[in-house]
Amino acid sequence: MCTVTNEKKYENWPLQYGNPEWFIHDRFGLFIHFGLYSPAARHEWVMTHEKTHPNTYRKYFNHFEPDLLNAKEWAHAAKQAGMKYFVITTKHHEGFALWDTKLSEYKVTNTPIKRDLLREIIDAFREEGLKVGLYHSLIDWYHPEFTIDGLHPQRDDEDFKKENTGRNIDKYVEFMHGQVRELLTNFGKIDYIWFDFSYPHRDWGWAKGKGENDWQSKKLEKMVLELQPDILINDRLDLNRGVITPEQYQPNEHVEKDGHPVIWEACQTMNGTWGYHRDNLDWKSTEVLLKMLIDTVSKNGNLLMNIGPNGRGEFDSRSIERLQKIGEWMRLHSRSIYGAKHSEYKPPLDCRYTQNGNRLYLHIYSWPFRHLHLKGLAGKVKYAQLLNDASEVHFREFDPEEVITSTETKIDIDSVVLELPVQKPDVLVPVVEIFIID
Repeated sequence: MCTVTNEKKYENWPLQYGNPEWFIHDRFGLFIHFGLYSPAARHEWVMTHEKTHPNTYRKYFNHFEPDLLNAKEWAHAAKQAGMKYFVITTKHHEGFALWDTKLSEYKVTNTPIKRDLLREIIDAFREEGLKVGLYHSLIDWYHPEFTIDGLHPQRDDEDFKKENTGRNIDKYVEFMHGQVRELLTNFGKIDYIWFDFSYPHRDWGWAKGKGENDWQSKKLEKMVLELQPDILINDRLDLNRGVITPEQYQPNEHVEKDGHPVIWEACQTMNGTWGYHRDNLDWKSTEVLLKMLIDTVSKNGNLLMNIGPNGRGEFDSRSIERLQKIGEWMRLHSRSIYGAKHSEYKPPLDCRYTQNGNRLYLHIYSWPFRHLHLKGLAGKVKYAQLLNDASEVHFREFDPEEVITSTETKIDIDSVVLELPVQKPDVLVPVVEIFIID
């Protein structure tokens, strides 16, 4: 049973789902997209973008040899960055299994690498103390019984469609459920399962998108919870429950439904694609990625930040650089992230608040000159310090006895004014830790 201890219930969290307290506390996870699209190196949807026939796409299967993949290095990099959990693609839409499935020959142990990479990765991340999440595609463009729709690579191949008119989605679903059963039976405790995705609203005239009925989602959910009673499930089974997963955008404000908070997780890429894309140069800066993390926590959410390892199984040097820099910031500032949540106080312009109990964290995106006015905090501040070095930050409040001259800042009656150093601290985003009077 879910025994969430927060002052409000979570509107999107059914009682039969596991306890999300660890998830709400940890806030920061690593998404890993790795599969046959990695050596293709031009988007994880390359199979459908280029309308590639399964027989042609098989060249990536025949040459899949990530010989430099060191799962322990992956896990160590994630831990050093301050990440507390990870989600790895077990099977993406292309249908390729990253583990030694007994239900298909289209699996990693039949490629030149001949290793159960999923097992290596799970073991390594567990050893580093990260919780385990599995991404599993509901879609499968390789399976012979997956019915063709407007997302399928052969959507415009009339001959292929005629040859495959007898496909039976129920046979595919039996296979898909069977693979999920394998994953939740053979790899120990799984903390989070990330299904992807439902699209019943799509209609191409000759075919409609797939959703709850196609996936037999209630049956699938029931099996998942029987096998792993404590597991968390995301919201993409078309059942209108689970961890809400906005993709590639940030909500404008903290997320609520009917006046209650919801459990949500922003999933974001470093450069716009999930799988390794050699020629994609749209890299977000470390500062932008870090601000996404802070912004997400300030709105009661988690951030799942993605990396797409290359065809030899290594993280791109630009990904490693960003993880390292985020890790440097997290080493000094993690208590403004872990266990923190949205604050009811309204932050100054171009700042974000997070709060953990009586500690309010002011994240300053643009460093001001000397003074920062904090509305609504008059009479509530006990002490303030820069979090990176625990150096005191002086503050002032409105004093009716004080004579204000033209050279002094004017203080509103409900505000506290921080007196900041002229020089910005040598960190990407400075944080002031404010101790609120109980």
